[in-house]
Amino acid sequence: MKKIIFALCILISFILGFAFKSATDGSEDRLKRVTGIGGIFFKCKDPKKMREWYSDHLGLHTNEYGAVFEWYQGADNSKKGFSQWSPFNEKTKYFQPSEKDFMINYRVEHLDKLVEELKKENVTIVDKIESYEYGKFVHIMDIEGNKIELWEPNDVEYEKLGKSMNSKTTK
Repeated sequence: MKKIIFALCILISFILGFAFKSATDGSEDRLKRVTGIGGIFFKCKDPKKMREWYSDHLGLHTNEYGAVFEWYQGADNSKKGFSQWSPFNEKTKYFQPSEKDFMINYRVEHLDKLVEELKKENVTIVDKIESYEYGKFVHIMDIEGNKIELWEPNDVEYEKLGKSMNSKTTK
């Protein structure tokens, strides 16, 4: 009986040790990268007509920039998040150096640290980080020449900006 108890103690110690190591393996120190979609941007012939069409037929609450989708972040149902949908004029240069007709904006955390890591990984950084009250932005290129916008949002300020413009969100 003592051998069985001893073996169970060793087994339990091993399992608890493995669980502790897994819980403390430094994953909290690893850089979290993309946390969600911040926006979808695309080129079209007439952005105003496109916004009107999506408003009339699909119910998006549009403004001069497109539409903002409001949602709640993960398990914290008190913390709002936002994603932007924006049609751009087909002649826009905003997507350059990409020649594609779309650009995706990804929400990220710790943009400054992330950009340093991306530089180490030889990712093309298109511009410098720009800061606004509603967040920080930078553009990178993927391996197929798609320009990507990274956004470290300040959702509280983003919501204030929308309210100051008297804009409704699409929920």
